[in-house]
Amino acid sequence: MLIRFFFMLREGGINPSITELLTLLEAMKRGVAGHSVDDFYYLARSCLVKDESRFDRFDRIFAAHFHGIEAAFEDLVKDLPDDWLRAQAELYLSEEERARIESLGGFEALMKALQERLAEQEGRHEGGNRWIGTAGTSPFGAYGYNPEGVRIGQQGSRHRSAVKVWDRREYRNLDDSVELGTRNIKVALRRLRKFAREGAADQLDLEDTIDKTARNAGLLDIRMVPERHNAVKVLLCLDIGGSMDDHVRVCEELFSAARSEFKHLEYFYFHNCVYESVWRDNRRRHDERTPTMEVVRTYGRDYKLVFVGDATMSPYEIIYPGGSVEHWNEEPGSLWMQRLLDHYANAIWLNPEPETRWQYTPSTGLLRDLMEQRMFPLTVNGLERGMKELM
Repeated sequence: MLIRFFFMLREGGINPSITELLTLLEAMKRGVAGHSVDDFYYLARSCLVKDESRFDRFDRIFAAHFHGIEAAFEDLVKDLPDDWLRAQAELYLSEEERARIESLGGFEALMKALQERLAEQEGRHEGGNRWIGTAGTSPFGAYGYNPEGVRIGQQGSRHRSAVKVWDRREYRNLDDSVELGTRNIKVALRRLRKFAREGAADQLDLEDTIDKTARNAGLLDIRMVPERHNAVKVLLCLDIGGSMDDHVRVCEELFSAARSEFKHLEYFYFHNCVYESVWRDNRRRHDERTPTMEVVRTYGRDYKLVFVGDATMSPYEIIYPGGSVEHWNEEPGSLWMQRLLDHYANAIWLNPEPETRWQYTPSTGLLRDLMEQRMFPLTVNGLERGMKELM
């Protein structure tokens, strides 16, 4: 059963290794998961999934492979002899738990009380602690809780069925095909890391302190080091206004995540396509602009250039002088794009529009060609592919 599950995970893109499968088998051998399907689910996920963005995919594969296992367990319990169950209860239940089971006079009294209430009750009841209904604490009914209750009208057990875990799919928002949230963006941006220690030496270097203290005959010799920062330098160019108004939320989340992940982050705004100038403050974009060539001269080739925009515009805005909808541009946007790309070898374009729509927008095709196909959708998967391209 586990071998087939292992290959299903590999076919589904999770790619667990043989070592991880052996770790799972060893944990099961040592009884880590016990006899609970819920515990096994968490154990298997811990052993076999290395990336939390794959949790949703794991849940779906787990549900497909182990579907019905909880029902099979219930059938097994139904076939067990009553005297065996009573013997096991006496063996494993505490005095308090046995007292609860007998709180209604034992199993026979429980069944008799059920028959009486069925005869008395005239309609559906929800909540409460007496009538047969839902979401209450009565010993009879569904979707509630009572330690010695009888389930009526409820599909599946609620207090041990594993379906409540993986079918709920708590991590579906982490699937790599969905749009981003700030947390998801941070996870993806962490692919682009190059740590260096910068600034004042204000953090304890424990290993060096131990080594130097030992070499100093036990006399404490404290060693400090600068804090580690992501040394990657990013130049972020964000399309603003017009059709990009539909993507303000996700762009704000990307901007917020990028500022927290990269110490060396510079940003500028443009509209539709980059021309001879860009700006930092949208409220003063007509008065305070930065020449594009000044950006090139100020920020070296070691910067990673990231454009963010939907690439949706008239093709004239890219390929013709005067094509800009806001001003007269002496040179076409494609020429300014090429100048930036000639200077910054590591460059990508992140597009918040779904990738399935790109083929229907001529301007998107033009910009993809200028970017040498380095355009990626603004999803978890697309952002991870983009970070890999920049490395």
